[in-house]
Amino acid sequence: MDSRELVDQIAEHIFSKKGYDVHLLDLRNLTAISDYFIVCSADSDTQVKAIADEIDKSLRDRGIKCWHKEGYKALSWVLIDYVDVVVHVFKKDARAFYNLEKLWGDGVVTKLEDPALNATVGKKPARSKKSTL
Repeated sequence: MDSRELVDQIAEHIFSKKGYDVHLLDLRNLTAISDYFIVCSADSDTQVKAIADEIDKSLRDRGIKCWHKEGYKALSWVLIDYVDVVVHVFKKDARAFYNLEKLWGDGVVTKLEDPALNATVGKKPARSKKSTL
């Protein structure tokens, strides 16, 4: 699996646990440390842990093990390093404080959208049938 396919898999797991404000930072032309950073937000410690656990378990079940992970004690910023792709799961306040998108601002930043939400955008809601009592 190449790094872009891994990004897509990780994003799917983030959205499955209601992670939001998901950004992909393309670092391929800036540094050799990683191809991509995926940055997302969560509202609570529990949600940060749920997103990180979902990514780690689902990928491990497919034979993809992370090289390093940290942040599980404080749960305000969990980092999961797959070498070519590094995932950053932040609580909202911590994300604003560290502002990785600005720190790595020379990279190309792309907002990733939840395909489940996009599938419903633009569709007309089903009409409700009137009762004929």
